[in-house]
Amino acid sequence: MVKIGDLEIGEFPILLAPMEDVSDPPFRKLCKRGGADLMFTEFISSEGLIRNAQKSVQKLDIFEFERPIGIQIFGNNIASMKEATQIASSVNPDIIDINYGCPVKKVTCKGGGAAILQDIPKMVKMTSEIVKSTHLPVTVKTRLGWDENSKYIVEVSERLQDVGIKAISIHGRTRKQMYKGEACWELIRDVKNNPRMHIPVFGNGDVTCPKTAKEKKERYHVDGIMVGRGAIGNPWVFKQIKHYLEYGKKMNEPGIIEKANMALEHLKLSIKWKGEKLGVLEMRRHYSNYFRGIPKIKNYRSQLVETNEYSEIEKIINAIKLNYPKS
Repeated sequence: MVKIGDLEIGEFPILLAPMEDVSDPPFRKLCKRGGADLMFTEFISSEGLIRNAQKSVQKLDIFEFERPIGIQIFGNNIASMKEATQIASSVNPDIIDINYGCPVKKVTCKGGGAAILQDIPKMVKMTSEIVKSTHLPVTVKTRLGWDENSKYIVEVSERLQDVGIKAISIHGRTRKQMYKGEACWELIRDVKNNPRMHIPVFGNGDVTCPKTAKEKKERYHVDGIMVGRGAIGNPWVFKQIKHYLEYGKKMNEPGIIEKANMALEHLKLSIKWKGEKLGVLEMRRHYSNYFRGIPKIKNYRSQLVETNEYSEIEKIINAIKLNYPKS
């Protein structure tokens, strides 16, 4: 049984990665139903949180059905990160997760996310102070390094463990790679095989299907797998992976009607949580994934991302179901 501190999360847990503007409560609800063992909020700015910014505070919304759930924070200032940790801990998540992996420029230019990989001593000190600031288990999500010349993840993971983190999730790319090229899991395996490591090590990167998940488990010996982009438009992926790991064969893929129903439910949940205007707008990034690979669907997808009213979107989705009744 894999444990993060005293928290049991399964024999080989499949985790939902924290993704900005994706892993909000509506999406997390569908992924939990789809078999996710552990999920995280979108990352929350420590500066926004301590200043009570509405967008940051709203991301603290967690629900009992999501447990176990981690709140992920990011930032560059140690004092702010400590204070944000205390605020996040007050809403009683199961885990506090630190984002040391986000590669986007608007985060790294302020020293947050993966930028901390350029200053390992500060990364270690910040982590130590965060661990001291909460009664909850602290975990880290990071990358192999800043660039090809600074892939110190084996040493970094050991040092973070030594200051008290209870698990680490590693994306198999550097910050410079962003999401390009193939994720390198060999270094993730090196972290796991380090005889000094005793906390769970989760691998992340390029897990888009059950077969890939099985290959990663067997080849790299990680304690679990974190799925990010592979879950977008496919909240079933967690059950699919678990089924393949247990039985060695694929589950039946959901049909187009099932996908359409899920997309509509996702939209309703999004509107309920954010209001119609924002709920409709932020669902647009999901439609191409829900309906990927369906023949002659392009026109419907275009309509879905150009329509601003729920009633019209519902009609479009119902038209998809009507035109693909046996799929």
